[in-house]
Amino acid sequence: YNRGVSHQELGEYQKAIDDYTKAIVLNPENADAYFKRGWNYDELREDQKAIDDYTTAIRLDPNHDAAYHNRGVSYHILGEYQKAVENYTKAIELNPDYAIGYYNRGNSYQKLGEHVKANADHVKAKELQLKE
Repeated sequence: YNRGVSHQELGEYQKAIDDYTKAIVLNPENADAYFKRGWNYDELREDQKAIDDYTTAIRLDPNHDAAYHNRGVSYHILGEYQKAVENYTKAIELNPDYAIGYYNRGNSYQKLGEHVKANADHVKAKELQLKE
């Protein structure tokens, strides 16, 4: 697991995936290993594999706000904007100060043509960023 983190920080995404996979074999209940492997799949634009790993991370840890958020990002990239909104919304429910969640949900709302909701989310994201 830790070696996977090191590979990830070096931008060696496939090596990180390999190490997270080994960690998952050793502990299939490790939600964070699935989350981190999913993040690396995202970096390689293997969006469906990323979604699968985020889904497993959420099943193992239903309060993993970052897994919901990142699954939303993957859905957005695939053009599944409504699914993206649903995932960002859950991430925001779990973490109401999740500025990037509001920002990205606003982007998905924009793609859906829901400009009032998009603007409200972008304003909220800006407000939260100013608090930091």
